[in-house]
Amino acid sequence: MVLAAETGEFDLLVFWVNILVLVAVSHLFGLVMRRVGMPSVVGALLAGLVLGPSVFGAVWESGFEWFLPEIGRGGQWTLLAAVSWVGVALLLVVTGFETDLGLITKQGRSALLVTGGSLVVPLVGGVVVGLLLPSLFLGEGAERLTFTLFVALALAVSSLAVVAKILSELGLMRRDFGQITVAAGMANDVIGWILLGVFTGLATSGEVSVQQILTTLGGVAAFGVLALTAGQRLVDLSLRQVRRTGGSLSAALAVAVVTMLGFGVVTEWLKVEAVLGAFVAGVVLHRSRFQHEGVIGHLEGLTNALFAPVFFATAGLQVDLRLLNDAEALWWGLIVLAVAVVFKFAGAYGGARLAGRTHRAGLALGAGLNARGTLEIVIATVGLTVGVFSPTAFSVIVLLPVITSLFASVTLRGVVNNWQGTPDEQERLGREQVLSRNLVVRTSRLLLPSRGGPESIAAAQVLHFAWPLEAGATVLTMGDRGAEVDITPLRNVLHDRALEHRRVRGEDPVRAIIEESRLGFGVIGLGAQDYADTMQVISPLVDGVLSESPIPVVLVRRARNLDRPLPGAYSRALVPVTGSPVSRAAQEVAFNLSAQLGTELHLAHVNTVRSEHAVLPPLLSRRMAARSGSIIGIQVTAQAETLAMELGATARTVVVDGSSPADELLRLAQEIEADLVVMGANLRRVGDRPFLGHRVEQVLRDCDATVVVVLIPFDL
Repeated sequence: MVLAAETGEFDLLVFWVNILVLVAVSHLFGLVMRRVGMPSVVGALLAGLVLGPSVFGAVWESGFEWFLPEIGRGGQWTLLAAVSWVGVALLLVVTGFETDLGLITKQGRSALLVTGGSLVVPLVGGVVVGLLLPSLFLGEGAERLTFTLFVALALAVSSLAVVAKILSELGLMRRDFGQITVAAGMANDVIGWILLGVFTGLATSGEVSVQQILTTLGGVAAFGVLALTAGQRLVDLSLRQVRRTGGSLSAALAVAVVTMLGFGVVTEWLKVEAVLGAFVAGVVLHRSRFQHEGVIGHLEGLTNALFAPVFFATAGLQVDLRLLNDAEALWWGLIVLAVAVVFKFAGAYGGARLAGRTHRAGLALGAGLNARGTLEIVIATVGLTVGVFSPTAFSVIVLLPVITSLFASVTLRGVVNNWQGTPDEQERLGREQVLSRNLVVRTSRLLLPSRGGPESIAAAQVLHFAWPLEAGATVLTMGDRGAEVDITPLRNVLHDRALEHRRVRGEDPVRAIIEESRLGFGVIGLGAQDYADTMQVISPLVDGVLSESPIPVVLVRRARNLDRPLPGAYSRALVPVTGSPVSRAAQEVAFNLSAQLGTELHLAHVNTVRSEHAVLPPLLSRRMAARSGSIIGIQVTAQAETLAMELGATARTVVVDGSSPADELLRLAQEIEADLVVMGANLRRVGDRPFLGHRVEQVLRDCDATVVVVLIPFDL
């Protein structure tokens, strides 16, 4: 027992040293690679090569034997391999989060042709080189046909994990060709694992099981359908419950990890690969509108810091260049590498050109899909185990991921240098970049409470024209005493947008809205009733929602004296600008709405006398205040103009002096005949009710045009 305990302790010591050295050296090499403009994944692969038998094992043999006893097999290696597999699974979950199925669907023909070309052409090249390789590459007693099939497979497939990591580090994941590369890489992995099972069966039993092939293909197809339907609903249900119980990040992370493991178990059971299940898990988790926004950041941080370096370095550890010291082995090894690179490149490029892609896009796809990884190592290991490969062939095949990934990183970076893509792609990427910087107008889901009145229709119109169509909407109807609310007008306004209808009966409407808003929504759109003849500014329901809302609220009070439910379009809008975050949020709404409707924008900044000038003589005080205020006004209106141009809107600017900002804004609105005023404000709570600010409340009371107030809670 003592000896066993000591042995276990020694094994764990070596294991922790393995992890420490692999992570530290990978990050060090990765830092060097980034300094020279290369992805850090290249550094991790080189770290494994240096720490493996080729360098470390050759320089200090006894130290290497302690560091990695029985490399490629045995209990010690199993521990390291387990961490590596967890690493690649987490890496593919992150990749799934960044995969846009809608964009891939739009590129469907291209993805199909690139996948076919990137597999068929290198398979043919692999068959040719497999038939020509000398006997020193064949395992003892191996048949040439089986050996050739294993070589062809090793040369044909790509690694989704390595491809995704390179694209991510180079910032290319959201490019059109990046999404096609991910789709083709996923297909490469799936087909590669299926063919590996077929070829292994041929090597061990001498026959191919058609039933096994059909079972695997059917299982993978069924898994994909179930994952995106029943699996999606189950994930949504789990994350929805997390939101309802407080929305803690740890609980959302637990759902993500359990989903990854569950999907991985299913795909492993289907004889494919657990990490493909992890990739699908990432896609499903990302598609859930109840997903916690912090999950991807934490998963990515942990993966990049610990697990990914171990995975990539482990690939390099198995390369032993000493086995290529024979001139014939080295020569043929170089031929194998050349065929792998050239035929893969040619296949992907040809598929891209057949699909109508540009020359530059074809080059990028050929470069990206050349990255190999885990599957090649498994093919080499299985080939060696069943006696198809000799140790020399094993070393050449294991070297493929390192060399081809280096090639992919270098060539891909060179191909995309100063390449912006097509005008449509540039427009999409620019819009995504702007949306990522926005405070409120993003792709998060919209919540629209409604009692069926015209005020909620006005709110729906503002949300529809200001928010991108990717943002789905939920209409939450609140009928009095169970009465049914007709949402047909809202459906007509929110056309072409994913729409959900939920009903609330017999509940406190304020509490129902607040509870619903916690379920992954980005903003609440509230239509406010008009109280022009009273001192009340907003209704008790709106007052209650504003008091407790955890997310931004867009409050819309429709124009007075309208003889129709909605204005045909807003022709002229006044937008007060102050340079504050809430002013920026209001500008996002106004500018996006203007870009859709062609609304003429007037950006106004009101200068007021600063308190520090009060001790000066009145005339001098006014002059100094006007001068400093004008400078500030010019700066903030210039910033607003720049944002308007980014969002596709044009605007006029005006800077005025006045003792009362609200009075000046009301005067300007009347002067330019504005039919829309868009303002920003913080949600401030005074006692038991919200306070919108004197300026906002006066405009709501006295302005006849439609008034939109974008309110952001102070704690956001």
